[in-house]
Amino acid sequence: MRRPSSGVWLVLGLLALWEASARLGWVDSPNWPPVTDVLAALFRDSVTGELPLRVGGSLYRMFAGLAAGGLAGVLIGLGFALVPLTARLFGVVVELLRPIPVPAVIPPLVLFLGLDDPMKITVVALTVFFPVLTNTMQGVRAVEAEALAMGRTFGIGPWRRAAFIVLPACLPYILAGLRVALGLALVVTVVAEMIAGEQGVGNYLVLMQFAGRAPEMYATVLLLAALGYALNRAFVALEHRAIHWYFAMGR
Repeated sequence: MRRPSSGVWLVLGLLALWEASARLGWVDSPNWPPVTDVLAALFRDSVTGELPLRVGGSLYRMFAGLAAGGLAGVLIGLGFALVPLTARLFGVVVELLRPIPVPAVIPPLVLFLGLDDPMKITVVALTVFFPVLTNTMQGVRAVEAEALAMGRTFGIGPWRRAAFIVLPACLPYILAGLRVALGLALVVTVVAEMIAGEQGVGNYLVLMQFAGRAPEMYATVLLLAALGYALNRAFVALEHRAIHWYFAMGR
């Protein structure tokens, strides 16, 4: 069996320090409950089914936006890199939209799409789109010229070259962009639920804050931390399976 890493011991030490600071009065505040109370609240809300239901809704919105934004980023990134005219036509628009903060995008989308899932999924998709687009374009530029020349030598057309030579070669870059986008998607989903809507983990977190229920509020934060860590670990495992040949080369 694998021993716990030093990072696990650090997390456990910080939780123990949290418990001691609340129990011994180092932090004199009614809004700083002991970590045992927080874990008890997390267990209680999980058993009742309220938190699992909200987490399921948040994950649905997150993965829907991740899929839509990731697919658009890959397709447009390939188009920009393989057809320079598209980059000249639409590159300025992309660069104008890229620096806009996510909270600034939510109010206009609320006017057009309302407060339901389409608005939240669209916000997540826009957030995911840019890192995937950038990494896809970088991956296409990194494709070896010899591989493309070999494809032309064997008479492979441009679309088949893009599908069977360029896309597999830039897959590590695309997955790297998706890994970055995965964390951003979770953050943006929660932020969108906090700002607008009556569902999801973000809305539950705001409700607990307004109700003054500190244990439930911190329990939600711990749940989001654990969820983000689990999603990242799962994606890393999937990445190693999808591009095992890339890691087998020692990269």
